Amino acid sequence: MRQERVHVMAGNAFAISDAQGDVEGDPTAPIGLFSWDTRFLAHWVLRIDGERLQALSRDDVTYFETRFFLVPGTASHYVDADVSVIRHRSLDDSFNERLIVLNHSPERAELTVRMEIGADFADIADVTKPGSARNRHVEVIPDSQLRQLRLRYRRERFGREAVVTSTEPAEVDECGMTFRVRIEPHGQWETDLHVGMTVRGEGDRDMRADLGTHRLHVHRNMREDLRGWLDRAPTLITDNNSLQRTYQRSLVDLAALRYEPLSSLARMPVGGLPWAMSLYGRDALITCLQTLPFTPELAPVVLRLLALLQGGQLDDTYEEEPGKILAELRYGEAAAFGHEPTTMYYGAADTTPLFVILLDEYERWSGDTDLVRELRHPARLALDWIDEYGDSLGDGYVRYQRRNSHQGLVNQCWKDSAEAITGRDGRQPALPRATCEVQGYAYDAKRRGARLARQVWGDPEYADRLEREAAQLKQRFNTDFWLADREYYALALDPDGAPADALTSNLGHLLWSGIVPAERAGALAEHLLGPDLFSGWGVRTLAAGQRVYNPVGSHLGAVWPWDNAIAASGLRRYHLDAEAARIVDGMFAMAARIGGPVPEVIAGYPRTLTKYPVQLPIAGHPQAWSSGGLLMLLATVLGLRPCGDDLLVSPALPAGLGQIELLDIPGKWGHSDAYGRDRADGVPTRRLGLS
Repeated sequence: MRQERVHVMAGNAFAISDAQGDVEGDPTAPIGLFSWDTRFLAHWVLRIDGERLQALSRDDVTYFETRFFLVPGTASHYVDADVSVIRHRSLDDSFNERLIVLNHSPERAELTVRMEIGADFADIADVTKPGSARNRHVEVIPDSQLRQLRLRYRRERFGREAVVTSTEPAEVDECGMTFRVRIEPHGQWETDLHVGMTVRGEGDRDMRADLGTHRLHVHRNMREDLRGWLDRAPTLITDNNSLQRTYQRSLVDLAALRYEPLSSLARMPVGGLPWAMSLYGRDALITCLQTLPFTPELAPVVLRLLALLQGGQLDDTYEEEPGKILAELRYGEAAAFGHEPTTMYYGAADTTPLFVILLDEYERWSGDTDLVRELRHPARLALDWIDEYGDSLGDGYVRYQRRNSHQGLVNQCWKDSAEAITGRDGRQPALPRATCEVQGYAYDAKRRGARLARQVWGDPEYADRLEREAAQLKQRFNTDFWLADREYYALALDPDGAPADALTSNLGHLLWSGIVPAERAGALAEHLLGPDLFSGWGVRTLAAGQRVYNPVGSHLGAVWPWDNAIAASGLRRYHLDAEAARIVDGMFAMAARIGGPVPEVIAGYPRTLTKYPVQLPIAGHPQAWSSGGLLMLLATVLGLRPCGDDLLVSPALPAGLGQIELLDIPGKWGHSDAYGRDRADGVPTRRLGLS
């Protein structure tokens, strides 16, 4: 049986322990205290008189704070334990734990409280790739007078340090802290343990201090910050308690996944816990697109940083090209010394058009033309990349083929596992590959770039050119990718134009982009909601019945919430409201059954077979674009759409979703209210809510 894991998190820092709050480092699992892609604590074990503790219960206060209620010894001691322990754990830039030992006896208690402490400073890449771990020499400096244990690791310019301090006197040695405790009858003893984490660079400088990004302790502002985040989001009024819980959970999870990169003082979303606690270009762009009606403050930060990090040269190691938008940013040792090309990795074919799409969509919601003018040059460079480096064969399609043949990703679309791009028979197309959804993004980026050029940049000739190119791409795409005998689009084309004919969820992305002619949308909807693709919880990445279909394969049959949010939005774009509603119903039912953070992916088993969504061990949670996907689904059923200075609302609610009112939607119209109610006959009403 899989052991229960407990996490607290804040920004890109997280701590994962067992149910008792203990950490025993596992070289193949992300157990411990991590920040900036490094494990700062690999061992954190509490003992009372030499005994480990057992859990009575736990109170998960919020994402950055939890309490463990414990007793020493084995389960047989529970009923008559004279001592109990509360571990109150919180996390911001630092890890904090208050130990409270309670004496329930009428006699004085004399106890030895021991916290075993150790660090290995492993890179998260060591954990994701078993066998890649390095032997690191960790310098350990105990100081009982200062009540402090300092753990250091340094390799040339790369340095990491954890400093553990106590508010109570302790005997400090190289393996931890020991407290000799005397507690009066029915009394208590407590100490606060604080673990500071320092990221050191050239000259042993604290990189965060150099950039002025030190922040005060958790109790100063973490709750206030969360409250402000929730207050700025629209208020959902509904008689559907499950929907209300899902909405609040999504907002809280997104709050937990904001971090300040070393190059910015403003926060943006990381990918998700535990594997993607850093900036991923695709995830961040999609999350911002999903959350514009709810938390638009994320978008300008992401756009500015991605523009700052935009490719400016040709570099095969990092797959950088002029105009290309970043795929991944990492801070760990593997990245710093080139063991992984992730310091700034550009191996993605879709981030660059998505950058232009987000810039345009953000302006539609916010009216922030100043940002569009500020980012004119990066946006034009991105559009140039589509035609120059993206179109590597000169056939008008954005293709990918890794430049780093040793470490680069084979597939550089969102389905980036090595076996994801395939035909129905399991054969993989040759490289460079042109996947269908990337062409949809490129088409959409050109259309949106044309609007910005005409309305903001004052360049009608450039706008005309982009519109012509978009129209040509649409015509060419609908000839070359369309499989007339099957009535859907090929997943990809090989260099000779031969199609990889797998039936996949990518059809939903094509609807979302608008590259599909209206007369073909119905056929795509039938496929998306047919039994081969639709599991009942959501649309599978790959349809059942194909050679490599696997319901627990990440991109070969599993179900991704963000993927489904895109598909539902695309269906509504083509007025296929009933089909979109089925996806919305399945996704919200899945979220309700899971109850906690929605994972990045669930198994593709039919809902008729499994009444509970089957979660996969590889799936991280919370994930920014999964939580954002649920918000996108809510916006989709309400039909929220900016139109000039107005917000259009056209509800299409699934039967049984109940009454919905979304109040104070942020945007250039001030704050608008959206309403949607089911009539008695199950047909949704349609209203236009404007302030």
